[in-house]
Amino acid sequence: MLDYKVKIGLVTMRRNTTDRPRGTFLTWYSAEQRGKKNVKYIEENFADEHVSFVDCKGLGIEDLIFDDASAEAVIERFKSEAVDAIMIINCNFGNEEAAADIAKAIGKPVLIFAPLDDEYYVDGMRPTDSQCGLFGVSRQLQRLHIPFSHAPSCRVESEEFREAFLRFVRVACMVKNFTGMRIGQIGCRPAPFYSVIWNEGELLEKFGIKIIPINFAIVEQRMKSAPELYAEEIARYEEYFRLNYKMDDLTPKYINAMATMTAAYKHMFEEFKLDVMSAECWTATPIMFDGLAPCALYGLLNEMGYLVSCESDVHCAITMALLRCATLGEGRPLFGEFTVRHPENKNAELLWHCGPFPVSEKAEGTEARLVNQRAWLRGKDGTYTVARMDRENGNYTVLPLLCHTTEGPKTHGTYIWGEFDDLQAVEDRLLDGPYIHHFVEMRGDFRREISEFCKYFPEITLDKTFPIS
Repeated sequence: MLDYKVKIGLVTMRRNTTDRPRGTFLTWYSAEQRGKKNVKYIEENFADEHVSFVDCKGLGIEDLIFDDASAEAVIERFKSEAVDAIMIINCNFGNEEAAADIAKAIGKPVLIFAPLDDEYYVDGMRPTDSQCGLFGVSRQLQRLHIPFSHAPSCRVESEEFREAFLRFVRVACMVKNFTGMRIGQIGCRPAPFYSVIWNEGELLEKFGIKIIPINFAIVEQRMKSAPELYAEEIARYEEYFRLNYKMDDLTPKYINAMATMTAAYKHMFEEFKLDVMSAECWTATPIMFDGLAPCALYGLLNEMGYLVSCESDVHCAITMALLRCATLGEGRPLFGEFTVRHPENKNAELLWHCGPFPVSEKAEGTEARLVNQRAWLRGKDGTYTVARMDRENGNYTVLPLLCHTTEGPKTHGTYIWGEFDDLQAVEDRLLDGPYIHHFVEMRGDFRREISEFCKYFPEITLDKTFPIS
């Protein structure tokens, strides 16, 4: 399962200089005070159920790292604590050699930060040049080909620091879950869908992503055993469908089968240690299970944190996982495809699919229906990130887009009408490839997180067709 907990190592650093009297330039004392103050604030204000910290207390001199020996001590601590990312804090000028050595040894996302140099003495002296040292740190990281993120030089209590730090946490979560991701492949690709072809060997070689094949014989066996193993769970899922949807006359006879498959898929996630699934759906499930359609139950699985992409689209499954991680597990990624243009608004597009949106994403004041087992609902209004990762000739790219919901004709299935700045430019870009109609939508603007994520994987190019503000 995807893991939304991020452990960050905090590295407070100063320059390796001789000690100088207080009130002079680049003093140890000022660095020590700034280091303790910033770490205390960060740990007290950002630790929560998703974020924890490992710091440098007891290492170096007064918790400051400044030379090879103190850097080695930090590396040993961070490795033993299995941090997911590190944050380098220049407390007076920093130490570019030690910073790069730590980043190289840990091999996880790096955030570099210089607290605002805001102390000046009446005689013109100042005790810190934290921002100045940041350029040396960044250059050394570049020389060693170490990707990094950076926060503005500001006060740690400021809103701009908060935004930058939380963005880095989200990126670290994306990176953590992407490498070594386990994707369950349910069934095979639908015959007419050449557009969703993926390269299993390449995903493994480049990113350590494993495809776990699960054929329909296994699904059939799990469906047969589920009623006895998960009877109470199945009853809860049946009640969920009855309480949250208005049903047509065709759906009630399938409710037990829908709930049973929900339980079977949920436990296959756990049995095969899957992060996401990519499933053959409308071409196989009705044949195997007496007309059963899985659309709405994918929405219920999404509610519970089990992501399933439709129509065997592995690249969309990966994108769904990335956007879920960008919310630290709080958001619900939608599987909606570019379908038809708005009949009157030239920049609006129907982002639609046959019924997999979770009911919690239903627009306020509207109803959710089950029509022949498929959810019919309109998604919530707001701003959406619209993204897809895809490949061509071994080259992987991620295209992040942004739209805002707008009024549009009522239609069947699950959908939103999304208005783009220039829909024709978006259409042109999709048709030029390597993208297809399937995209993932997530409420909120996560384009900068996607941009930062791509820094940590040289094999993935950020598609910069549409500038990110």
